[in-house]
Amino acid sequence: MSNDAKPMWARLGAATGVALLLVAYPLLFPGALNVGVTLVLFAALAYAWDVLGGWAGQLSLGHAALVGLGAYTFGLLTQSPAWARFGAEGIGLALAATAAVAAVATLLWGWIAFRLRGPYFTLSTIAVAEILRLVATNERRWTGGAEGLFLANLPPVAGLDPFDRTVEYYAALVLLGAAMAGAWWLSRSRFGYYLQAIREDEDAAMALGIAPLRYKLQAFALSGVATALGGALYAVFLSFFEPHGVFDIGLSIQIALVAIIGGTGTLFGPLIGSAVLVLSAEFFRASFREANLLIYGILIVLVVRFAPQGIVGTLGGLERRWRARHERDAAAHPAVEGLERGLRGASRPS
Repeated sequence: MSNDAKPMWARLGAATGVALLLVAYPLLFPGALNVGVTLVLFAALAYAWDVLGGWAGQLSLGHAALVGLGAYTFGLLTQSPAWARFGAEGIGLALAATAAVAAVATLLWGWIAFRLRGPYFTLSTIAVAEILRLVATNERRWTGGAEGLFLANLPPVAGLDPFDRTVEYYAALVLLGAAMAGAWWLSRSRFGYYLQAIREDEDAAMALGIAPLRYKLQAFALSGVATALGGALYAVFLSFFEPHGVFDIGLSIQIALVAIIGGTGTLFGPLIGSAVLVLSAEFFRASFREANLLIYGILIVLVVRFAPQGIVGTLGGLERRWRARHERDAAAHPAVEGLERGLRGASRPS
């Protein structure tokens, strides 16, 4: 087996082990399903954010707007008396409508906001999330206002209760699997290479014939649809939500941090970031009570300080350096042996 094949098989084995662990999680930890749903759902949301923030390099701190848009679209449709006539099929139709609304919203949002770059684009995403939060808070007739929206009932789908935590876990796992498949496709497709070119130097990419606005809009639409679907699952998980929760900038920052700490633009970074942040938050909350946010903040600062490329990016860099050093040593070894043989030959008596 070649040296290049060994890391590939090691990664494949690790990925298979992680996949089996995720599938078997409800059987292994039946008393910790809330943590499992949170971990998987936030990993899926981080993958969705990473399409725009990691692969395309457009830092968004307003993705909570898409979470809230998905939660309210799905919640208002499924709780509508007119929608009840669709029965179980109504849930699938509501998810399709949620995806369509998110796609249209992100295309309009991006068409306006992508005229801005860098921190100005980031500020515009925060502004849009705040506008939607204020609209949801003040339009009581449609959204319930600050009192929020309660998902009182949802019809069973194929005999499964949507409010069952195990069902919610596997629904979130399906979304996570689709998001990881999307990240894998981005790492190998021409579309993904175009996004990376735009991220590294937008002007140079434009000079090479790449249309940045077109590809950023497509990336934003993909990211928005996946985030809105995650918002719909988040609404079912919470059962009750309000504008200050689902449109909050704190939620946007949390989603972005999961991707950044795990490693943006990588296949496993958001999943690892979600595992680190969600599990550490649960551990610190149980162990340090009121001081848990302080410890949580210190952990984030340490990771950002010593692993600025994220956990996966930093480990990848260490692996590349180790392999380069190993190859240099292997290349230098025959030369050293030849030198030693030459010295031994010169020291023999004639």
